[in-house]
Amino acid sequence: MKPPAKLFGWLRDAPPASRRSLLAASLGWMLDSFDVMLYSMVLAYLMKDLGMSKATAGLMGSITLVASAAGGVIFGLVADRMGRTLALRASILIYSIFTAACGLASSVPMLAVFRVFLGLGMGGEWASGAALVSETWPAEHRGKALGVMQSSWAVGYALAALVTAVIYPWLGWRAVFFFGVLPALLVFWIQTKVEEPAIWVEHREREAKAETARPSIRSIIRGRLLGTTVLITIMNAATLFGWWGLNLWIPGYLSLSRDQGGIGLSPRHMSSLVIFMQAGMFLGYLTYGYISDRLGRKRTYIAFLLCAAVLIIAYSGVRTPTALLFLGPFVAFFGTGYFSGFGALSAELYPTSIRATLQGFTYNIGRVVSAVAPLVIGSLAQTKGFGTAFLLVAAAFLFAAAMWIWIPETRGRALA
Repeated sequence: MKPPAKLFGWLRDAPPASRRSLLAASLGWMLDSFDVMLYSMVLAYLMKDLGMSKATAGLMGSITLVASAAGGVIFGLVADRMGRTLALRASILIYSIFTAACGLASSVPMLAVFRVFLGLGMGGEWASGAALVSETWPAEHRGKALGVMQSSWAVGYALAALVTAVIYPWLGWRAVFFFGVLPALLVFWIQTKVEEPAIWVEHREREAKAETARPSIRSIIRGRLLGTTVLITIMNAATLFGWWGLNLWIPGYLSLSRDQGGIGLSPRHMSSLVIFMQAGMFLGYLTYGYISDRLGRKRTYIAFLLCAAVLIIAYSGVRTPTALLFLGPFVAFFGTGYFSGFGALSAELYPTSIRATLQGFTYNIGRVVSAVAPLVIGSLAQTKGFGTAFLLVAAAFLFAAAMWIWIPETRGRALA
């Protein structure tokens, strides 16, 4: 059956260059998710083979997030100065190579080094991809386009679960990581088929003709915009704390034995629950774009965050696989869908000259703060149990919703 024209006509009628940019960014983000979440999928087995405690395993996740924040800032600068597609290609190549390298780790310090470099590429992909999509789609479809891009994260997460279910029982966790090098092949297609956004090319040409210095971030971010930048960075830090605190530990929570505070599922049963959860995540990402383009960024963001907090409280209170299977997709729908709105919000706030830089900054500085989440949730689970640890995740979503009292509505703004 063909998809309803009313729902997807905007995608079908878009110029080929716009569709290619969306495909490139979406595939990059999907494979970013695939590579990063392989760690979560084999976490319980890594902990056993490398002798890691829950706190050490959480710290490893935190190290990756700190590195991804640095990568987001670095590649945001590269994207603004040298091009969106170049930054996208470089970030994909880096995270692919170092995901495969994780399969060679023979100690915790060695694994930590590989996760740092993986994180650099991971952070860079979002900054360059979000700018690329934002600048190639008009305001009335920007939320939907970024929703499609963001929804690919759920596909990558599900692929990580599927690969783990198939490969781990056969070849072990090292082979699971080796599959992470496959995204590097995408670089060659992007290099030949994806063009730089016209708005970025025109801006660079104007700068070259004028022979003037690029405006500094300080000269642009002043007054009310400075306050808004601080607020969205804090808001994003809270949502990322909640997301990573929950999602990095969900596979481990489902896999660890009951005497370790987990549910005690086999690798295949755990992967099945995670894959089912990603169906809700995918729909949440996709649906958010349509709703926010219709109702606005603010109201949609707040509604998703409040529903996520309530559902996580419910999720933390059940222990049976059937209840977790039922609640999981709803938790993922509301607990991740709002991320589709962050790219549109940040793109609509900043001018072309510094857009990728400040998208990378606001997203990834928030990620630095949230980097403590895997460690905090792991440590809290060690001492108080996963039920109490997941309640802290719900509190983070409630705090993020409160930040929107002061964040402005940006729906419908044309990019400058």
